[in-house]
Amino acid sequence: MEERKEDKTNYFDFTEVLTYFFRKKDPNRPKSFNLKAMHTINKISILMFLMAVIVMIVRAITRA
Repeated sequence: MEERKEDKTNYFDFTEVLTYFFRKKDPNRPKSFNLKAMHTINKISILMFLMAVIVMIVRAITRA
């Protein structure tokens, strides 16, 4: 039987999220309207999620 290795994923590593906004454009990536729209919607949803988390933290701190 093969022994399973432990997954050492760091769940609080947000470097992928933070670097998503500041990446250089990949010249090999295909250019299409659908792809641009998808990335724009992803960026908006990430920002909305982070703002909601900040609001929840501020409300939790002020109610304490």
